[in-house]
Amino acid sequence: MKPDMFRQPVSILVGLGFPAEVRSVMDAYRHLVEWPSSLRDPAHSVALKACTAALHGEIEADTARGLFAAFAEKHDLLAPDSNLIATSRLRRDRDPHVR
Repeated sequence: MKPDMFRQPVSILVGLGFPAEVRSVMDAYRHLVEWPSSLRDPAHSVALKACTAALHGEIEADTARGLFAAFAEKHDLLAPDSNLIATSRLRRDRDPHVR
């Protein structure tokens, strides 16, 4: 495994709400540098600094992953768990009273 790969990807929503998997520090870094300047906040700054440090080998990739995931959660970018969606759809299909 490459040193900048995450052990587990971070699933985020991009564009018009399409899910995307962020699998590495470089992927997370790219998302962070593309984040609009007007929306940047301390969470963005911390995540960006962590990704930069991980790319330079100063911290572990999964440390940067945790900070990127925290940034994504703060900004409601985390994609819903697909297993949870599938389970709720299955229940709804079996029982029309479940919504």
